[in-house]
Amino acid sequence: MDDFDRFARDLQETIIKQAREYYGERVVEFWLNPRNMGSLDHPQAYARITGPCGDTMEIFLEIKGDRITKATFTTDGCGPSLACGSMVTQLAVGKTLEEAQAITQDVILEELGGLPDESKHCALLASDTLASAITGFLSAKSQGKSTGHALEDDASEATPALEKLNGS
Repeated sequence: MDDFDRFARDLQETIIKQAREYYGERVVEFWLNPRNMGSLDHPQAYARITGPCGDTMEIFLEIKGDRITKATFTTDGCGPSLACGSMVTQLAVGKTLEEAQAITQDVILEELGGLPDESKHCALLASDTLASAITGFLSAKSQGKSTGHALEDDASEATPALEKLNGS
């Protein structure tokens, strides 16, 4: 290993150590090793929301009956957004739609061990994107369709909580 490689390795170790101190071990674990990352080819439910910070999250759901059998996500956001998307999808799998709708910002924050104040909106983005996917699915189902897709290009179309963050 040459000097540059050693320097790069040491720098990366320092950055990850500082991230663990700032965000907590669980957040960094879900950030560095996200669960359920990626899209689904034929989801029964889908939503995309862009939050006030500019991060966009997409959630894809497979649903059998009224139970979520698979949940995946994508985001172009920061480490906390990755951790929150990972956590919300992990929490949703196996739950009924009603149970999954109870996955709030606070639930995600509790499961991750918290986030700094300036990153808490990432948990809200994740919970709102999941809720939007479920709402879109239920709306489509009530109209006799087999899939539901909610596409919300910005937070002003999302929940009142995200609207507050967005300054609306």
